[in-house]
Amino acid sequence: MNRVIDGFFRVLEFLVVVCMVAMVIMVFGNVVLRYGFNSGISVSDEMSRYCFIWLTYIGAMVAMREGAHLGVDTLIKKLPLGGKKFCFFMSQSLMLFCNVLFLMGTYEMHELQVTNISPVVGISMIWVYGIGYVVAVVMGIFNIEKLWRLFRGRVPEQELIQVMESEEQVLEVSAHGKVAQ
Repeated sequence: MNRVIDGFFRVLEFLVVVCMVAMVIMVFGNVVLRYGFNSGISVSDEMSRYCFIWLTYIGAMVAMREGAHLGVDTLIKKLPLGGKKFCFFMSQSLMLFCNVLFLMGTYEMHELQVTNISPVVGISMIWVYGIGYVVAVVMGIFNIEKLWRLFRGRVPEQELIQVMESEEQVLEVSAHGKVAQ
């Protein structure tokens, strides 16, 4: 199962790279065409915006898996173990609630987005905003998994503090396998 999850996130990381490269090529190419040849590619503006939307959502999923989202741990570090567990429970529960709202909102807007056609590219906007389904489900599964491990007593104390100090620490922790993902 871990191999499937790792493979899924490798695909997501690849898509982040593809979106970034596509954005750079489209925007840079359009700038060169506008200033150098007094022309441009109208599709590139819209498609680079869509790539940015997907890049943001996919990056959020990857960052959640790696524990790389921003957070403040000043209070959490000073709490006893029970307080840390309560805060962990509350944060995961609130994130799960937000993911449920995000999924419901995407569903509510689905019919509108299917019939809404982008002005230049001519695709249904569900291809752009439908990523909300994937993001809400994937992040919700992570929240449920963390809550399940908390209830079973399988969350180590260092994972209860969900903020990493620096990239070096994240790399060190993942290299030594101290924090279970």
